[in-house]
This record gives sequence, C-alpha cells and structure tokens, in this order.
Amino acid sequence: MRNFVRFCLRTVFRCFKVRANIAVNEKNLPKKAVYISNHVSYLDPLILFAFLPGNPIFALNGHLYRHKWIRFFMKTADIMPFNPIEPGDIKELIAKVDSGRRCVIFPEGRITENGGLMKIYEAPGLVADKSNAPIIPIWISGLQYGYFSKTKGKLPHRPLPKVMVTVKGPRRFKLKDNLRRQRDHISNEVYMIMREMCFEALYNPDISLFAHLMKTAKVHSKKGFLSRPNFVEDIKREPNSYKDILIKSYVLGKYFKKKCGHFEHVALLLPNSIAAVCTFFGLSAYERVPVMLNFSVGAKNMTSMCKTAQVKMVITSKLFIRNAKLETVVEVMKANGLNVVYLEDLAREITLWNKISAFLHYKIKRVPHRHGGDRKAAILFTSGSEGAPKAVVLSHANIISNIKQMSALETVNITDTVFNALPMFHSFGLTVGTIFPLLEGAKLFLYPSPLHYRVVAEIVYEIGATIMFGTDTFFRGYGKIAHPFDFHNVRFMFGGAEAVKPDTRNMWMERLGVRVMEAYGSTECSPVVTANNNIFNRFGSIGKLLPAIEYKIEKVDGIENGGELCVRGPNIMKGYILPENPGVLVPLKDGWYHTGDVVEIDEIGFVYIKDRIKRFAKVGGEMVSLNAVENMVRSAFEWMGAEFDYGVVAVPHESKGEQIVLVTNNKSATQDVLHSYIKNNGMSELYLPRVILYHEQLPVFATGKADNVTLKKEVLAELNLAS
Repeated sequence: MRNFVRFCLRTVFRCFKVRANIAVNEKNLPKKAVYISNHVSYLDPLILFAFLPGNPIFALNGHLYRHKWIRFFMKTADIMPFNPIEPGDIKELIAKVDSGRRCVIFPEGRITENGGLMKIYEAPGLVADKSNAPIIPIWISGLQYGYFSKTKGKLPHRPLPKVMVTVKGPRRFKLKDNLRRQRDHISNEVYMIMREMCFEALYNPDISLFAHLMKTAKVHSKKGFLSRPNFVEDIKREPNSYKDILIKSYVLGKYFKKKCGHFEHVALLLPNSIAAVCTFFGLSAYERVPVMLNFSVGAKNMTSMCKTAQVKMVITSKLFIRNAKLETVVEVMKANGLNVVYLEDLAREITLWNKISAFLHYKIKRVPHRHGGDRKAAILFTSGSEGAPKAVVLSHANIISNIKQMSALETVNITDTVFNALPMFHSFGLTVGTIFPLLEGAKLFLYPSPLHYRVVAEIVYEIGATIMFGTDTFFRGYGKIAHPFDFHNVRFMFGGAEAVKPDTRNMWMERLGVRVMEAYGSTECSPVVTANNNIFNRFGSIGKLLPAIEYKIEKVDGIENGGELCVRGPNIMKGYILPENPGVLVPLKDGWYHTGDVVEIDEIGFVYIKDRIKRFAKVGGEMVSLNAVENMVRSAFEWMGAEFDYGVVAVPHESKGEQIVLVTNNKSATQDVLHSYIKNNGMSELYLPRVILYHEQLPVFATGKADNVTLKKEVLAELNLAS
C-alpha cells in the first residue's frame, strides 16, 4: 500500500514540475542514516516521502504533525512528532536510527520565511553522532516560490514553480571530544553541510551572466498581470525594471557587436550607473569582454591597463569625463591609438528599429549566448609586483559561483534594497555590490562615489536601504556624520578590502544599532573567500571559508603560528595577463591561488589574519604595491647616486586602514620632491609615503636581501604602533 501511495504522489508531483536528482543508488545507501533537508514549504515532507528510497522515519516538527492533511497523505509512512529541543524525542529517534533505520529531519525546525537557511538546531547532529550514522544532505529548491510556502511578500509566488530535489551522498559526522562548546559545534557542523548543499544545488557552472540575468528576470520582472516593479536606480533617479535593463543591454550589445570582434576586449571607463550596468551586460550578452578601468590611478596606469589587455576601444561618457576632470586621460588614450566612444554620441545613432528589435528579443526571451562556463566574462586589474597593473581574468563560472557562495551565506529577496557606492572597477563593487543583487532579485541603488559621506547617509535614509557593502574607511566616515536614524532599515553590512577596526564596529553598533560583518577576499577570487554572517559571526575574524573552496596552509619562514593561506575553487580566476606579455593568459599552477596573507584557522573554521607577506598596502581599501612605491622613490632620487638605501613598509592607520612609511638613510628625501615626481609622471597620489623616517642602516638578510619583516617591526616600535 505504501508503494502505491508513493507512486501516486510521484506521478502527481511530476505533472506539477517536480523533479528529483538522487546522486546515490538505493543499493549503496547505508543501512542507517540521517537525512537532513532545508524546509521551504508545507509540501516538503510529502515530496520527500514520494521520492526518497526505502522507508525512512519522518521526524516532523509540531507545525507539520498538527496538519491533518499532511498526516492523511502520509498515513502509510512512518512518522513521529519531534521537538528538536526535547531530550526525550531526541533519545527516541537515536534509538530508532541505532536499530538500523534511516530518518528524515528538518534541521531548521520551521519553514523558512526568506527562502534561505535559518536557525539550525543541533538535534540532527546529535542523532547522527550518538547512533554513529552518516548524514545525507537534501536541498529542495523552487517550492519557496509556491503558494504552500511562507515567503509571501518576500519572493514572487506563482502557481506551478519548477521544483528540484537534490540528494547527495552520505557524509560522516563525528564530534571532536576536546571542544569546549559541543552544542555550538554540532549546529555549526550541520549548518556548514547545509550551506555547502545549498551552493551545490543552486550553482550552474555552464550558464552565462546574461542568461542568468534573463532567468532572474523571468521570476522577478512581473508583479501581477501588468505591474513591473523597478529594481535598479542611480543618481538620475529614473528607476528601471528588469525589462528596461534587458532591452537597453540588447540595444548596446548589438551596436558594439558590429563595432568590435568576437571575444574582443572592450574597456569601460564609467562610474556606477545604469548605463554602466547595461553596457557591461550588453557586451557580455554578445561575447565581448568588458575590461573595467580603474579611473583613480592616473593616465599612465590606465594606458598600461589598455595595453596589457590589448584594448582597442574605450567606452565612456562625456558627462562623466567632464565631472571627473579626466580630459587629460582621454587625450593620452587617443594619443596611444585607442578609439574612445561616448555613450552620448552612440544614443544619436540608435534607430527606432534597433529599439523594436531589442524589445522583440526581450519578449521571446532570446539569449544570444547561453553558455558561459570557463569563457572570459570580465577583466579587472590589480597591482603588479613591480607596480604596473596586471590584468585578472574572471570567467562566467568564477563570478556566478561567487554570487551563489554569497547567496548560501546571506539570502536577499525583493524586500531588500542594496546600496552600492563601491566602484565597479573593483571586484567587490562589481560582483558583490552590483551583480549579486541583480541576479538574486533584490533592488539596487548605484551611487558613483563612496566619498560623499553626508550625501550617502541621506540617500540610504531616503531609499530605505537594507544592505550595504563598503570598507572600514567609508563606514567610519558614514558613521561619524550620519544621523542615528539614517541607517535604521539596514539589516546587514559587509566590510571588505581592509580590516574592519573594533572602533568602527563599536561605533556602528552603539550609535547606529547596526552590526558590521567582515568579509575577506581579493580580485583574483572574484572576490570573496571568507565571510562572517548573521548566524556565525566572530569579531576579529574574517569569517569562515565559503562553500566549495579548498584551502591549504603553507609554512612561512620566520613565522611560528599559522602560515600562508592558499585557496582553490570555482571562484578562483582563470589567470593573469602580465604587462610584459600583453594579451597572453597565464593560468595558476594547479588552480591554487596564494593569497599572501598569514592566517590561523581555529577549531570550528573561523579564519584570523595574522600578517601579510605580500608587498602590498591597503590604503582606504585601494591596493598599493610597496615594490612600486619603492621603485618610484629610487627613480625620484636616482640622480643622487646609488649609495642610498630605501625601504617601504605599510603600518596601521586609524582612518585609512594602512599608511605607507618610507625608511631611508638619504636625508634629502622629502615629501615635496616625491610629490612633484608623482605629479610629473602621471602616477597615483596613493604612492606618496605619508611618513618618512631616517635610519643610518636598514636591516638585511645574510644574503644581502632587504629584511622587510624586521624593518616593519622597527617602524612599528618607533611610531608606537607595536601593540
């Protein structure tokens, strides 16, 4: 009878677009096991009863067990009422599993209200540990958009959402006896398994960015029969819907398809704006590769970027060039043979037929190139070891995987408004600040500069932003100037690019009532590698590694505790394009990226940065090569001879994160001379050392190589920063 009921349920569910992907054969399933599943609707136990092999015990929480129609359809199943905090219920379930049964538990204990993971109870881990049974993770996706869920108002509901039930292989679960807080560890381990499962179930490594945008638009673009909610806005205050964004992307994409070749690198010199978003997705839709130029580094470095990436065309805006005073940069680019295209001029070339064609493409949901995978999606720049910018090539899979990793960490929905002032030429601003909310269905407000502290606070208050991304420097500026009510709607903030200082965190918590969480990453990692979240957050830590990221700790000479963090995963870049070899992709060896940061990882997975071995400084969130600064100093005083020594280190700074200190035995070295040299050579002002110290002798190794570790210790002691 049980098999007949399950067959009928399976037939009905399949008619309603429910599919199951079970990775393990029933014959290979362990005799006893604990199924753990996310909980998105009232239909969850019925679907699992229909599709799971064998005859597992269903441990149903009170809100499910009390529903008569659930008990009616599962009359032939083995069900029991279960309270995850009741010791008696846990002991009973342990005994049943220990006798050789498989059971199904919903670790969250209740149906999700936001579509993602909520609080995780330790009961599933206790049952698995005490009965010595493996855990089999399950992820149900799609039902959160159905009428049997509790996400009304937060996610768009429709009658027949596509549902996928993913079941992975067994995973062993064993507690560590030496842990001080076993209960926290149990729920932590179960949560990490579920988070990993969330990423594996939702991540499609083959889809392109534009195809994913179209997929999101199909779900979120309509509200009712006629209403189309607006999702993107910038300082022009002209909100755009997904329909508007897609049509503009089609128009721009088809225009540039005729102007440049397949997979050609096309530079974008644009601020945060709807125009920048549409240009980025338009190029991506027709397999042209956007190259994001950092307009804060000066004409020399921007020209170097274009040469490294072999760019022929630069897309920009006359209004932006005028407001940002970049006329000299444009002249230098033209002098170097680059074709500078202004969006204002392009607008006059767009015909009515171009707009009609784009509208028809949108109506039939045509995606020019659906497959992304390992193909180049964007090129960004990071400082090279010798100062010339080197290109970081990110694929579609890199960017989308990092978005899904962040989605597994924190769920966003249509009630959220993301305020992003981080520039799109930074990986944090592009992937997390811009593409993440667009592909996850949250509203997005783009602001061109994070430095307008008073204006930013006012706009956040006006639009009721709920999510913000930034750096410690910017958060400190906003917090000092803002009214206590400006950020009352913000439910979480992520700080990256530089360490979030305790003073900043305390100011936001005490004065504004907002918890600032810290994330860590790099451009090469698309960018996020680790992050805290609302469930697991430790001050002083950069959080836990995101799902699907492998790591290893390599020993560093001279450092006793910890080692260099090396990571590998789907979000790690395709490789570098180096200035000395333009256009040639240099992949990472075996896919491992060496972060250059010395870290320690505690017993439950929190990562702590102890030191940095790479020669970089983070000044106000900007990466500055210390080798480049040192070379600049040597060049500036080259006329004085080679008998002088120069050393450059980075030390903590109260507001900028870090500052650059020059140590030399050349008493003629002054800031005025260096500032004139930087200005005359079109270099970034960030290269200017803010402190110059004079030492008779600089520390060196026995081999004669500069001992920068010892030099930094001396500088910290001299500036009273050793603590």
